[in-house]
Amino acid sequence: MRDTWFLGVPQEPLFLWFSMFKLEVNMDFKHNIETNIPLLEEILGSWKSVIGTEYEGYRNHVYRMYYCCLLLSDTDEESKQKLQIAAAFHDIGIWIDNTVDYIPPSIPPAMSYLETNGLEGWAEEISLMISEHHKLTRFTDSQYPLVEIFRKGDLVDFSFGLFKFGIPSAKLRDVMDAFPNAGFHKNLAKRAGRWFLKHPLNPLPMMKW
Repeated sequence: MRDTWFLGVPQEPLFLWFSMFKLEVNMDFKHNIETNIPLLEEILGSWKSVIGTEYEGYRNHVYRMYYCCLLLSDTDEESKQKLQIAAAFHDIGIWIDNTVDYIPPSIPPAMSYLETNGLEGWAEEISLMISEHHKLTRFTDSQYPLVEIFRKGDLVDFSFGLFKFGIPSAKLRDVMDAFPNAGFHKNLAKRAGRWFLKHPLNPLPMMKW
């Protein structure tokens, strides 16, 4: 045992205690990952025939980015519901219009869902969550903090974790393991390639400053 001490406790036992505590925290998070969230399943399931063979990839992306949002900020139940609704619809325009310029066609279905379910009061916030989720710079309107959380959450998954915004690697890995990629990024890259051949001067229409 080392003869150096910290606050009267040998370093090796102290290190062991912190390691065990960190492992316990990570295990608690892993056990709290729900792989079947009713609201997400309800919304996504209604679009399964439209999405077709890419359904699993999109579903898992939605779950991953949703959990990234939860890891970025403490959220109450209302905020979780907003995040789930926005997540389910945020890329749906890819399949509605068969396009890489998918943000504009992703918003009307979300607005229709809110109206049908008496949630019109959330329309502006959720519309912004979708329209700004590929914004390359921060969203700074403090009235809607979920918009920036949502932007970051999507970027964490979109970048394969290159951008983490402070999310611990172990927890991000738990999310990735729970919801495999299932070809989501590969299919998106194929669509982007076809788009580029037709629109070389506007290769990434979903991005904005």
